[in-house]
Amino acid sequence: MSSAAPLFEPFKLKSLDLPNRIVMAPMTRGFSPNGVPTDDVRDYYARRAGADVGLIISEGTLVPRKGASDNPNYPLFHTEPALAGWKKVIDAVHAEGGKMGPQIWHQGLLRKSGTGHYPDAPSDSPSGVTHKGKQIFEEPSESEVADMVAAYAKAAASAKELGFDTVEIHGAHGYLIDEFFWDVMNKREDKYGGTLVDRATFAGEVISEVKKAVGPDIPVILRFSQWKQQDYDAKLAQTPQEFEAFLKVFVDAGVDVLHASQRRFWEAEFPDVDGENGLNTAGWAKKLTGLPTITVGSVGLSGEFIGGMRGEDSKTRPLTDVIERLDKGEFDLVAVGRALLQDPFWAQKVKEGRTDELEGYDAKAMATLY
Repeated sequence: MSSAAPLFEPFKLKSLDLPNRIVMAPMTRGFSPNGVPTDDVRDYYARRAGADVGLIISEGTLVPRKGASDNPNYPLFHTEPALAGWKKVIDAVHAEGGKMGPQIWHQGLLRKSGTGHYPDAPSDSPSGVTHKGKQIFEEPSESEVADMVAAYAKAAASAKELGFDTVEIHGAHGYLIDEFFWDVMNKREDKYGGTLVDRATFAGEVISEVKKAVGPDIPVILRFSQWKQQDYDAKLAQTPQEFEAFLKVFVDAGVDVLHASQRRFWEAEFPDVDGENGLNTAGWAKKLTGLPTITVGSVGLSGEFIGGMRGEDSKTRPLTDVIERLDKGEFDLVAVGRALLQDPFWAQKVKEGRTDELEGYDAKAMATLY
């Protein structure tokens, strides 16, 4: 394997000063009863902060909308008990010398009605239309959409108050923001609907309001994806030109970092343009915007992460290509998911050259919080 040195170069952006380029990817866990992070959650993150993870992005944490989630064990990022739990988490991470940001999240129509912290609450979506085109409730008004935007900003304000180092907005994987991007689910005819650029308006407003909530010094990250949980073959932008116009909405809104989610980071985003070994999604995002980007998707493992969520194991995969791409400047940071979920000392082992100790992913790890 090539030297891992590029992974351990410092990275600085505004007030965020990282010792290396390794990011712990956000991974849904569901170990927070009634939405309140426990001491086990605190220790789970602190353990990785003390073992050479440069930046931790938390599991999805729920914005203050009652229809945001289908699981009462997913953590809230509102209510006094939940925020007190998160204060313990960030203090423990800082005590280990780590940096961390919450991923603020709303499941949208992927939330099942009648479930979650508030089972009687209605779900949110752009148009009340499922990914199969079925209208299941009325399209929300512009004022209701504005309330959704405000919920993200409120969560971000809480993150700043608690002392988090950054904030990530979850705009990927078929959840609420991504539903606004997708023409299958967004049938609106106002400013939030229309072309792909128009459908990005909601995310642009979320970014703008989050920026106001956290101030100019705390970097704001947007996680986005071309694919959807409802349709792995979905692709929002078909060409680099469409992709550039789409991303410009976020740039103009003030986003600081783009976190480009792929199921497999080594797959070219536009192979018809630059070949099967061409730039990945993060690479194109950096090329088109000039912003720092995070790559993610099966780093260190052979199988993709949705399979892992379904209970599939995965063998290890060499880090050679991700290190080479990072060293060439294709992207700036590398997010690692399941490998870090299973082994809190993964980054430390890579740093010390103990790659022979890295193990394949055992899906049983999803059932534990180590």
